[in-house]
Amino acid sequence: MKVVLFCGGLGTRIRDAGENVPKPMITIGYRPVLWHVMRYYAHFGHKDFVLCLGHRGDIIKDYFLNYNECLSNDFVLSEGGKKLELMGSDIQDWKITFVETGAAANIGQRLKAVERLVVDEPEFLVNYSDGLSDVPLPLQLEHFRRHEAIASFVSVKPNVSYHLVSTEPDGHVASIEDIGQSRVRINGGFFILRREIFDRIHNGEELVREPFHRLVCERRLVAYEYDGFWMAMDTFKDRQQLEEIYSRGGAPWEVWNRTAMADAAALIPCAL
Repeated sequence: MKVVLFCGGLGTRIRDAGENVPKPMITIGYRPVLWHVMRYYAHFGHKDFVLCLGHRGDIIKDYFLNYNECLSNDFVLSEGGKKLELMGSDIQDWKITFVETGAAANIGQRLKAVERLVVDEPEFLVNYSDGLSDVPLPLQLEHFRRHEAIASFVSVKPNVSYHLVSTEPDGHVASIEDIGQSRVRINGGFFILRREIFDRIHNGEELVREPFHRLVCERRLVAYEYDGFWMAMDTFKDRQQLEEIYSRGGAPWEVWNRTAMADAAALIPCAL
């Protein structure tokens, strides 16, 4: 299944990242957040990527053109550095299509710009490329197909410390509560779409506004509620938190490492 990734964001709210760095190229650990998102999908067998480029797309192209797998895989160096043997690989079997979709285009128009590349796909995956999660993709897919929807997104609780306030007409506060403890849920991205979505996107429209509202009226939009790990990298503070999680080891979104650890544990003999 093809995976469409939006890579045109500027990341202006993440200071110290550099104004000329596309938001998906801001690093968590020693890899861009874009790589973490792609590795997530590859873990579930979806390795055919379409990158919708925008601001400084050349940086993204250059990163993959000069990709060094030794930085994220074990390897053996011998013969005085003349021989190099990788003990693992990550992007070797990935297919990546790079498409310039405009520096100022919105999400809906970036998607329309790559329609020709996914129109033959009955369904495909889409991501903002700036958030990380361990959402069980096979279960979301099953939920999507069971409802015969045209679009699905992951619905999560906001991980912010704001208070949700309800007021009366005269200004008195009727209620106040931590938004994280309320019933409010937000769009966490991680979309699944059918090709019929293109019939609902008109020129200039954003994906989640007019097109999704049309699907609501048709009852063809579903939300997969997930209360596990999810975090968007919108601000400098978000990036710091993701870095801290990563530095502790066992980052929740690294679902590919869970399988490796489970396989290794299975090889450890039980004590008698």
